[in-house]
Amino acid sequence: MELIFAAALCSVAVSVLLKICKEKGFSPLQMIAWNYAAASILCYFWFKPDLQHISAQHTPWWLIFALGALLPSIFLCLVKSLQTAGILKTEIAQRLSVVLSLTAAYFIFQEQFNQLKIIGIVLGMGSVLCILLSNCSAQGTAAKPQAGLYLASVWIGYALVDILLKYTTGLGLQFSVALNLMFICAFALSLAYIAIKEQTLGAGRNIIAGLGLGVLNFANIALYVKAHMLLKDTPAIVFAGMNILVVLFGVLGGLVIFKEKLKAASAAGLALGLLSVMCLAYAMQ
Repeated sequence: MELIFAAALCSVAVSVLLKICKEKGFSPLQMIAWNYAAASILCYFWFKPDLQHISAQHTPWWLIFALGALLPSIFLCLVKSLQTAGILKTEIAQRLSVVLSLTAAYFIFQEQFNQLKIIGIVLGMGSVLCILLSNCSAQGTAAKPQAGLYLASVWIGYALVDILLKYTTGLGLQFSVALNLMFICAFALSLAYIAIKEQTLGAGRNIIAGLGLGVLNFANIALYVKAHMLLKDTPAIVFAGMNILVVLFGVLGGLVIFKEKLKAASAAGLALGLLSVMCLAYAMQ
């Protein structure tokens, strides 16, 4: 359980660091790019992928490049969502991307659904609707519709990443190899983008902040995978523990650190989200 607790803390710490750095004038784009440099190196030493024997013919390069472009793009949407909608709603939207992932599993991967899983998906959809509707309240500002758009981007984007990763592993490519190649590709594409757009490879403080972000980002992934390995007979505990703790830590971070308001629609979304995750966790047993 300590691993799940630490993974959840790292996940929320990523959002907190991004939000604080953006407010301090750091470049999120440069931080995101260099985050993948740190993640690539740590992934190589932690998972020890066999990169020397990659088959150029059998490796699904289109998936690697698609995810390499999608990962930093979604990360940037995460930054925008944190700034406009706040950490509380963003964390819930990010975690409830599993609802779309499971829906895709039913229609694309022919996964069987039980009643509890269907209830979990319905509750999850209701949670996301409550969160999005809270941005269209009567006291909304010009930034509110934009916040809803970024929240939806985070929700859909993270689900798309999950679906493509599932498809990649289904093709027989080792998880560690695929993950390392995706991080490398994301770093290369992000660096090329900022080099062309901003005529720089990154300011010193943005590079340092980005490397720190990469350590937290990778620690979240590594600890989560390690927890699944140690608790392989009870994956529902890992799934539920991780998602519920991230949402709770996100709420605490939003309320305590950033003084965000918990409106009625957001509170309803939070409650439905937690119920959704619990139903989905029990359905996976």
